[in-house]
Amino acid sequence: MTNQSTATRLVDQATSDLEENRRLQQELAKRIAVLKQEEALLTDILALAQKYEGFSDPSRLPEQQQDEPVVTKGRRASAGAAARRATPARTAPAGGTSASGAKGTSRRPLLGDLLLELLGKYDEPRLAKELRDELLTKHPDRNPTPQVVRNTLEALVAKGRVQRHKQQRSVMYTVIDPAG
Repeated sequence: MTNQSTATRLVDQATSDLEENRRLQQELAKRIAVLKQEEALLTDILALAQKYEGFSDPSRLPEQQQDEPVVTKGRRASAGAAARRATPARTAPAGGTSASGAKGTSRRPLLGDLLLELLGKYDEPRLAKELRDELLTKHPDRNPTPQVVRNTLEALVAKGRVQRHKQQRSVMYTVIDPAG
């Protein structure tokens, strides 16, 4: 092999590595943007939770009307965050009415309740990814990010309703039997 062919090969490899590096930087930038949106949403949720801390009955919480605009304080919401917040009217579980008893409004089940229902069908531990995939299949109107599913499962772990199992680098979940 000549020095020129070796140099050409090294230049080609460096060019390829540089393109891959830039592609990965773009992917990470997109992921950071999504994480910042989730952070803003979670911050808003915490602010609301603190504001309505005294309410023990969720039916007493004020509900946003379907046509009412989403108001954010001090910063502009991204299009993705605004689209997630401006969801269509919520629907009640099959054959039921709203748990809150509000006039003419109905609620769709909470993500935690749906995940508990899915987990309850299995005796063996399940990955968050498997649960999200099954949720997307059975509830196409719901599209939580993988991180939101993991956060919800971890919240259920903290409440003692779900048990976490770690196997090497995988984290799996099972429902805790309330009777046992």
